[in-house]
Amino acid sequence: MPSDLRKIPWLAVALLVVLRVSIGWHLLYEGLWKLNTQSTAAPWTAEGYLKNSTGPMRTAFRNMTGDPNDLSWLDYESMSAKWDGWRDRFVAHYGVEATALDRLLDGSPNGFSVVVPELPAGFDLSEAIKSAGIAKDAIKYDAATKKLTIDGKLHLLPTEQAKLLEVIKDAQKAATDKAGFDPVIKAVNDVARQSSKLSYRERLAAMLKGDPERVGIVQKAKGDDGQELVVMVGEVEYYKEQIKQYEEKYAEAKTKFEWDHLERQWSDLQKTRRNLVGPVQALEKDLFDDASKILGEQQLALGPVPPAPSPMQRINSQTMWGLTIFGLLLMVGLFTRLSAIGGAGLLMMFYMAMPPWPGVQEIPSIEHNLIVNKVLVEMIALLAIAALPSGKWFGIDAIISALIHRVRRPK
Repeated sequence: MPSDLRKIPWLAVALLVVLRVSIGWHLLYEGLWKLNTQSTAAPWTAEGYLKNSTGPMRTAFRNMTGDPNDLSWLDYESMSAKWDGWRDRFVAHYGVEATALDRLLDGSPNGFSVVVPELPAGFDLSEAIKSAGIAKDAIKYDAATKKLTIDGKLHLLPTEQAKLLEVIKDAQKAATDKAGFDPVIKAVNDVARQSSKLSYRERLAAMLKGDPERVGIVQKAKGDDGQELVVMVGEVEYYKEQIKQYEEKYAEAKTKFEWDHLERQWSDLQKTRRNLVGPVQALEKDLFDDASKILGEQQLALGPVPPAPSPMQRINSQTMWGLTIFGLLLMVGLFTRLSAIGGAGLLMMFYMAMPPWPGVQEIPSIEHNLIVNKVLVEMIALLAIAALPSGKWFGIDAIISALIHRVRRPK
């Protein structure tokens, strides 16, 4: 080290120490704030930041999320498996029985039942069900238990309910005891109302597998030349095609006009994504809200269900703890140079995710940057701190250095 470094004015030393502590406090507070949100209903995540990455490393940063275009939200099997994992973690976290959750996810395993107090003389409800032409086993009447039961999987369609009521009312018109049919009609309406509420997995299947506008239609039609496929492209396939076109144009974009066009295309792409993914996310939120209603106050105090291990969870954890640890070490002046280099490396990742470079898509912001932004300035400041012994000027490094010097000093 050149000898003139020992002649650094005390004011400069003090300002460099204050700079180190200030950056340390900034990193520490950011890390602690992000960690604190993990116990709330809206935990912090770097997912949005990574998905909106720009620049030459855009693809690498976006792929870190594991699902940069939210396509897993549009796949029934992926979502169903995700909910199964959530169910297991919910049961383990809160120590509750799985029965109530299974009923939410898959409906009632024993179906939906009501008791019919008494049937009118000469009226056979089982025969009425058969006469209505309702699907086999969809609805049954047990004369021994006097229970009218609808299958938990098949449910009862509104058209089937209407047909059954029509058969019952026809029998009522021909009977002398017309009032005796009122409890039967009420029982049919009551059990149909119970059955009308689909389980969450059934609602998911209806959304992701049964909606023709969303998933498209493929039909076979006969023409003069034989069989032909009639295809209606669904919204999901259209969204995937939008992604493909955007990525192709992004790779070729160079001029401001092309970037402006891509920005409009990206806006349209995100609108399509929200329209497709939003309802599925809302359905999942409703599932989580309904599940929370089965918990007591002590269970709710345990906080939210731990997330499933995923690439995003690891990135979030590394970012939050990296900010917290590097910030704390910089503040107290322990392993100062190593922590400054570590903090600079973390900031470099933030910078490279959205670099303000010429020829790179500009991110909408209240600031206007070219090459240099606040993240880069803070990163350079940390590298400057790493090049100077500021921890030995003020911090735990100074205490450790003094102790080592005392031990090594000859007696």
